[in-house]
Amino acid sequence: EGSRMAPQPLLVAQGPDSEGFKLHGGPISGADGVPQGVFNPELQYRCVHGQLWTSLLAASVQLCDHQPGDGGFCIVRGSHKLNLPVPTDFADGVGSAFAEHIHHPATRAGDVVLWSEATVHGATPWRAERERRVAIYRFAPPNMGYGRGYLDIPPGAMEGLTLLQRAVLEPPYATRLERPLVTASAAAEEDGATEAVRHLRSEAKKEHDRQTLGTAYF
Repeated sequence: EGSRMAPQPLLVAQGPDSEGFKLHGGPISGADGVPQGVFNPELQYRCVHGQLWTSLLAASVQLCDHQPGDGGFCIVRGSHKLNLPVPTDFADGVGSAFAEHIHHPATRAGDVVLWSEATVHGATPWRAERERRVAIYRFAPPNMGYGRGYLDIPPGAMEGLTLLQRAVLEPPYATRLERPLVTASAAAEEDGATEAVRHLRSEAKKEHDRQTLGTAYF
């Protein structure tokens, strides 16, 4: 509830026989997401009392078909629960077990692949004759800012957006501070004027902060 777009969206394009991208991400990684055996609080997954939580969710919109043997996006299934570092040769795609444990999802243009960035992933060389294209959107919990693109939204970029679209682009802060939240029910009913849900803060608390801090929100 209330997820926000974290980094700016990006387009990935690979020509025929272009190289891949080494495995990265995962809960036990390190600097810049490269597997180094260090706990990475920015890329985590949890399931608590049946409720799933991830610090960064990726949505990859497939703009072309990905057939078996084409290469491209790959993941290590189950690695979102990893407690051991990924071997360097495996991350580089040269380990003997690489082919056995790597999974390439077969998709059609228009499909969307969802995965937690806590899952070790990457890309293998693209072998199809057509160009590979995907558009990637990533979402973080409302009080987390994985990327800093929200600091550079150009003037006028918000014009024409619906209230729920604006809510997704809010900067990171806690939901209890009257953050507009995009819920599943609100998104399903969106007509351009649907208001986002807010957990209202009491006027007494806001007045207290105005008097002591000079602002309604700390």
